[in-house]
Amino acid sequence: MPASRITTIVAVALLAATGCESPISVSNDTNQQLPPAPAPTSSTRPSNDKLVNAFDYYARTDEDNAGYYFVSPSGSWRCVIVPRTWAGCQSSGGGLGVTGAPRTVTDDSGQSVAPNSILVRTEGDPQFASVKADLFTPPTGAAKTLPFDKVLAAAGFRCNVGQEAGISCVSDHTDKGFTFTTSGAGWQYTDVP
Repeated sequence: MPASRITTIVAVALLAATGCESPISVSNDTNQQLPPAPAPTSSTRPSNDKLVNAFDYYARTDEDNAGYYFVSPSGSWRCVIVPRTWAGCQSSGGGLGVTGAPRTVTDDSGQSVAPNSILVRTEGDPQFASVKADLFTPPTGAAKTLPFDKVLAAAGFRCNVGQEAGISCVSDHTDKGFTFTTSGAGWQYTDVP
């Protein structure tokens, strides 16, 4: 093959390669400080085989007292999804029971109070809060247990109880959520495996 033809093939290959720019920049400077890689996240929702029937968790007596109520398999945590408003959890003992939680939070009236729950609203960041214990209890009957590695998706939220990760809830509107165990809390949703 003549040298001019090889040069032409190489030039065409280089032009084709530069036409498909990569989102990755390469630097030969070995002293350059690179930013840390972002934590892996997944926007993929679990498949339908992980969903429970939300109807089984719904309780209502009137407009102001309705929700999707569940307890953890151990019975240690009570949780609720208040339709299109908030989702959260509280220890069955009525307190928070999460290591590393703040000593006080500001309630809706501006007072400093001890937190007793963790929640995420339709809008805004997840947070520790002070919520009346009766809001985590169905108006009638007992809350149903949400099995390990199943997802309750209802009214703009999804929650799960992961065997390894703990309890996790997220706002479908903002994709902001929390995951917690008694040893601590994180401000992101953790899907079931």
